[in-house]
Amino acid sequence: MEPRRRDTRADRLSPAVPPSSTTGRALVVEPSLRRAPGRIATAERTPDAKLDEAVGLARAIDLDVEQSGIVMLNALRPATYLGKGKVEEIAGLVKTHEAGVVVMDCALSPVQQRNLEKAWNAKVVDRTGLILEIFGRRARTREGALLVRSWTHLERQRGGFGFLGGPGETQLEADRRIIEERLAKIEGELAKVKRTRALHRESRRRVPYPIVALVGYTNAGKSTLFNRMTQASVLSADMLFATLDPTLRAVDLPHGARMILSDTVGFISDLPTMLVAAFRATLEEVIEADVILHVRDVSHEDAEAQLHDVEKILAQLGIDAHNGADNRPMIIEVWNKIDRLDTTERTRLENLAGRRPAAERPVLVSATTGEGIDTLDGAIEARLAAGRLLIELELDPADGAGVSWLHRHTEVIRKTVDRDSGRITMTVRADAAKAKAVRAKFHLSRSLVGEGE
Repeated sequence: MEPRRRDTRADRLSPAVPPSSTTGRALVVEPSLRRAPGRIATAERTPDAKLDEAVGLARAIDLDVEQSGIVMLNALRPATYLGKGKVEEIAGLVKTHEAGVVVMDCALSPVQQRNLEKAWNAKVVDRTGLILEIFGRRARTREGALLVRSWTHLERQRGGFGFLGGPGETQLEADRRIIEERLAKIEGELAKVKRTRALHRESRRRVPYPIVALVGYTNAGKSTLFNRMTQASVLSADMLFATLDPTLRAVDLPHGARMILSDTVGFISDLPTMLVAAFRATLEEVIEADVILHVRDVSHEDAEAQLHDVEKILAQLGIDAHNGADNRPMIIEVWNKIDRLDTTERTRLENLAGRRPAAERPVLVSATTGEGIDTLDGAIEARLAAGRLLIELELDPADGAGVSWLHRHTEVIRKTVDRDSGRITMTVRADAAKAKAVRAKFHLSRSLVGEGE
């Protein structure tokens, strides 16, 4: 994306290059509160980076971004969020460009939204409404669609959703009782879908394959990496929220182990609270994952800020990314897009990764070129094996039921049959709970059970 020029003296909006396919003219405004003197921000995004992201969100729903820019504020105005002078300046830009939509990259109150719409004679959408619009377009599964419908009704109560031909301000006069009844119906349907998904997860638990989940900031390259590792064709594009609904595939690792790889929706900064709560439903594979791959775009100028945003949302979901079962780190950082780095920056990151403890060492990859994928496979295999036990058993030739049970409940590593006696020797791998079940079923001593390597 081409950077927008900004007159720092007047904070005037400057032209952005419009995309080729659009559904409406729009302005994107990035309000930025001036920081108090002496205050030091840690891993905080620059206003320019926030503006880039807001423009990307607008273009994700095919808006024609005519102009975009940063508006520096000394204080927030209760009535219009912006000062009177800026409101008038933007009104002139709206008229000049005949813009029908103004995107305010912040959280507006209903009063602020209505006042700005009257002043600009255009539809005003804040960050929450913009994200909801994207989610509404990208949801494909029944659960995703129901979640979006639920969020839509909640947002309409404050008059914000549906800015591209939606109900507009008249929705504020809607009968709230009817909306609440619709919400109750949707929540009931959603509960049924969640129960169905719970049954599916229970079925997967009976399959002895660990779950490895991809998480990361939106547009970090998760879906591209997913496609590279699974040879699948999940939508991957250089846009925000290209993927919304979770996707799962079985993947065979180099040394014979099998895992279930899950691709999920990307995270984003300042995610509305109600969406974080709803994320629990769509990210249950992450919550129950054995290993989490945190995919990071290390070529992005705000990579550190994105790291903190993802960890914050994981914490809100109740996931401690650094301490999984038996206090083992459950996260592997995947530093993606190294193909975009110059030699100096790449060497710096390689040295930085090499200084990390082995258990926390990131893996540098390029999902686009495939570089580093073999190293990532090995890291996943090692992390999964660290929490699983290898068990060797010798079974009678007639014990077909026992062999079948092991195939259903454990990961079979090796299986050999003695030519003379016909006895079956099997080496299997299982987590602690399943290893206990194996010992009990086949009356094994602990000496036959060892840590996986």
